[in-house]
Amino acid sequence: MKVRFLLLTLIVLMSNCAENKPKSTNTDTANTSDISIYKGTASVTQGLAKITAENIYKCNRGRKTDLGEIGSSDGKKWIVPANTNFQNDDFPFSTDLHNSCAGNTYSNAQDALSKLDGSDIIEIDSDGALFTTYIFADNYFEMYVNGVAVGKDQVPFTEFNSSLVRFKAEKPFTIAMKLVDWEEHLGVGCEENRGKAYHAGDGGVVVVMKDEQNNIIATTNENWKAQTFYTAPVKDLSCVEERDNVRYSKDCDDSGGQDGSAFFALHWEIPLGWTMPGFDDTNWPDATTFSNETIGVDNKSSYTNFTNIFDDPTNDANFIWSTNVVLDNEVLVRYTVK
Repeated sequence: MKVRFLLLTLIVLMSNCAENKPKSTNTDTANTSDISIYKGTASVTQGLAKITAENIYKCNRGRKTDLGEIGSSDGKKWIVPANTNFQNDDFPFSTDLHNSCAGNTYSNAQDALSKLDGSDIIEIDSDGALFTTYIFADNYFEMYVNGVAVGKDQVPFTEFNSSLVRFKAEKPFTIAMKLVDWEEHLGVGCEENRGKAYHAGDGGVVVVMKDEQNNIIATTNENWKAQTFYTAPVKDLSCVEERDNVRYSKDCDDSGGQDGSAFFALHWEIPLGWTMPGFDDTNWPDATTFSNETIGVDNKSSYTNFTNIFDDPTNDANFIWSTNVVLDNEVLVRYTVK
């Protein structure tokens, strides 16, 4: 009888413990993986970064543009959303094709070009030909030709703008660009949007380059190389994969949530010499192309005022990015003009 009583008491106690266990949290905030399960080549961070620079650019209708720093599980420090030259006075700004923040709302390329006096032209080769580059970037770009800085975006976040970069060079030359999808919630790749406090943003860049005779000599397409160096938000580290030097996050949940303060992020170190012509990018993936509809530019005058250039009927430029235009937030691209 005593044994039976003790057994019944034990069962009741176990039942009470089970009933009082903590309830699972909302899937928006729950982390379904642990850093220790990640076996890839990236450094892993979790949560929000510390803001190190506030309001580095202000626009009346623009989003707050900050920089931050966060430590990864392997002891490294990372600048988010990226280590840029926006505050570096030695790196030249691009000129405006369309920039509502500065009041330069040109209706066509001829209007924008007519405001230039030639002081914007970067000379790489003294005997080189003049090339004009038209760029729409979501959100920020830095451009090099043969390792020489030729232009950075005037607006790092929003309002959306488009840019002109002019330079003199001899063919062949190599274009290298750092592309950044900025973020409001530093360290987790999110912004407030569509009713969610932590909504994953998206990127995309389109480039058209012309010679002095107005001939198109280069456009963004799948022949460019594109590698990602910052991926976020990542809710579950088991969703990411690396194969043949491609950093895949296509199977990851990009729905964001109301609280992303515990989301993960992946960071890779940028290789030395990546802007130079001799850099070996053969193991980088080919760029992935995206439609205007996917990027969402049909309501942006900084793009639609210049569709005769970006969507030339005989040589339509594509938006490009890495394999994931939503979760990959810092991407390097390269292309050689022959």
